[in-house]
Amino acid sequence: MTCQTVKFADIQAAEKALKGSIIETPLNKSVTLSKLMDAEIYLKFENLQFTASFKERGALNKLINISDTQKKNGVIAASAGNHAQGVAYHGNRLGIPTTIVMPVNTPFVKVRQTEEHGANVVLYGERFDETAVYAANLALERNLTLVHPFDDYSVIAGQGTIGLEIMKACPDLDIIVVPVGGGGLISGVAIAAKHINPNIKIIGVQAERFPSLHRAIHNNEYVSKGSSLAEGIAVKNIGEKTFEICKNFVDDVLLVSETALEEALCMLMTIEKTVPEGAGAAPLAAIKSYPEIFKGKKVALIISGGNIDPRLLASLLMRGLVREGRITRLRIELLDVPGALAQIAKIIGDLGGNIIDVSHHRLFTELPAKETYSNVTLETRDKENLQDILDGLRNAGFIVHTNRASDL
Repeated sequence: MTCQTVKFADIQAAEKALKGSIIETPLNKSVTLSKLMDAEIYLKFENLQFTASFKERGALNKLINISDTQKKNGVIAASAGNHAQGVAYHGNRLGIPTTIVMPVNTPFVKVRQTEEHGANVVLYGERFDETAVYAANLALERNLTLVHPFDDYSVIAGQGTIGLEIMKACPDLDIIVVPVGGGGLISGVAIAAKHINPNIKIIGVQAERFPSLHRAIHNNEYVSKGSSLAEGIAVKNIGEKTFEICKNFVDDVLLVSETALEEALCMLMTIEKTVPEGAGAAPLAAIKSYPEIFKGKKVALIISGGNIDPRLLASLLMRGLVREGRITRLRIELLDVPGALAQIAKIIGDLGGNIIDVSHHRLFTELPAKETYSNVTLETRDKENLQDILDGLRNAGFIVHTNRASDL
């Protein structure tokens, strides 16, 4: 591409070029989420791509549009996640040598997956900023073509094919909600969607801890706030090219909390039976956090990817059960006499609770010598069932504390 911006025709050309090499992912209406959110909700399942992320669209379009000489010399990208997978996978398919530079602390599983796609992986830098600078220098040194994860017109056009697919499937949408990191996805989607329907609203969503686009629009200083569940959009700065596009095509940018991201991810897992990563859950988190904006509207949410660490996913699901009152830890004070623990177990069992774990404490306690306490972890149907069990234990004379501050 030689143009100094991205035109609708570029996105149409990308759609033709990508056809047969990427999955045209479904846009499905969620009946349950529509009822819960009081809006007509459609989900675009980009987590169903081969590399489980939309990123391979832009990566492939860039690889297709470089010269034969550049293809022969090879490409390089700085990424620790989805962009790396997309460049490596399609580079291997097209016979283009690929080098991926990753931070030294990148989880081994991501390094291995990238190598399995045929890429040469170079580990450099503690922080991604260092990694990106090193990749740019290496590109010059080895005469490699740099494939930027978002601030590149060919990449933006590739991501824009998602907007085309959404509008073809549901042309009368009111809003498309897009997760935003560096801005490549929302830029492409906005150009495509607004060309087809100038009245549609494009709303970006970012984690509160990494408000790259929101900060740029409002001219705020960047303040580092640690990590985010939505690591795929945890980008410090919006791209220069993407920011210019966003200023003209994006209607609003919403910020969501880490708690909202967790809850949205668990909802997509339990309701839609789909695995999103944190960034992929961000659009639903926005609907939950700002219901007044979306009430009664026809809304498409882009589930941008599904690459999430299994250990983190397991932890999130368990935390979700705790929030719902389905798993709770009780601290129960009782007399240190035979049968006391059995009485507790009977009350819990009779009221429908399932004891998962029990630890009994006699020595490390400030209670009188004839008293002790037990930590009981139990599973219940819901918050109401938990309250019934709490009432039953307290009515039997036991002093009960829970891991919920409101019940202490």
